[in-house]
Amino acid sequence: MDPELVEKLAEELKNLKMGAIQGIPLPESTCDIWDQIYNFQAREDDILISTFPKAGTTWMQEIVDLIMLNGDVERSMRAPCFIKVPFIDLHPKPMPSGVDAANAMKSPRLLKTHLPIQLLPPSFWEKNVKVIYVARNAKDCMVSYFHFQRMNKGLPDPGTWNEYFSKFLAGDVPWGSWFDHVIGWGKAKDQHQILYVFYEDILEDPRREIRKISTFLGKDLTEEVLDTIQHHTSFASMKENPMTNFSVLPSVVFDQSISAFLRKGKVGDWKNHFLVSQNIVFDEEYEQKMEGSGLNFRTGL
Repeated sequence: MDPELVEKLAEELKNLKMGAIQGIPLPESTCDIWDQIYNFQAREDDILISTFPKAGTTWMQEIVDLIMLNGDVERSMRAPCFIKVPFIDLHPKPMPSGVDAANAMKSPRLLKTHLPIQLLPPSFWEKNVKVIYVARNAKDCMVSYFHFQRMNKGLPDPGTWNEYFSKFLAGDVPWGSWFDHVIGWGKAKDQHQILYVFYEDILEDPRREIRKISTFLGKDLTEEVLDTIQHHTSFASMKENPMTNFSVLPSVVFDQSISAFLRKGKVGDWKNHFLVSQNIVFDEEYEQKMEGSGLNFRTGL
C-alpha cells in the first residue's frame, strides 16, 4: 500500500470515534454519510451477504464469489476480498466509501453489510435482491469479536474480556445487539429472498451448504467444481491466501501480531474464555431474549 495513504489512514484511525443511528452504535464515518448509505441503489442482480460481525462473512464472500465464477480459483484471486465485495456500511477514510466502491462496479455485484435489518437500504427490498444471511452462535461470535476489536484499529478498544462480556450482552458493540440482529433477519427470511445459513452447519458439512447456496443462486455446479470450492474455502486454505487473510492491510489498520484476522474458525472456542459464572449469566439472558424466535444455535459440534 502507498506509504502516504498508510500515513493518512493511521492519522484517521487515531481520531476514531463512534456514533449511532437509531440507537445502533456505528463508526462515526458511517454516520457522517448515512443518507448516502440509506439511499443506496441496489440492482436486481445484486447478491447481498449480511452478517453480524465475525459470523463468517469473509468465508461466505469467498464461497459465493467462487460459486458465481463456477469454481475459477484464478479469477477469484483477482483482488483482496474487501475490494471484490464492497462493504456498503463502511467509509474507511481516506479510502472510498463502500457505497462509492459499489456504485463504480459493473453488474452483477456481490455486496456485504453488517446492518441490522431495520437499517438496511430499502432499495434491496424494492429490487427483490437475493440475500445470504450467515448466523453464528453468540458465544463464539462474542469471543471472535473481542479478539477482532483488539487487532482492528478501525474499531474501539474492547477493554478486558470481563468488560467486553458485559458490553456484548448489552448490545453496546459496533453494529449493536447480536440478539436483535439474528432475530430481526430471522423474522424477515420468509418475506424476502433470504437464505438463512448457520456458521456451524457450514463447518459441519461444507459440501452440503455450498450446494444449498449454489441452488439458491440458480447455479448447478458439478461435483468437481464443488470439490474445488470446498478446498479453496477451507480455513487452512483461506488462512494462507493473501486475498482472504487481510495480510495486504498494513498493521496500522489490522495489527495481526495482536490476533490473526483468521484466528481459529472453530465451534466451541468460547469454552476457553467464559468463566462458569459468565456462562450462567449468559444462558439466562439468552433464554429470555431468544424465546419464541424459532432459531436454534449450536455452541458445540
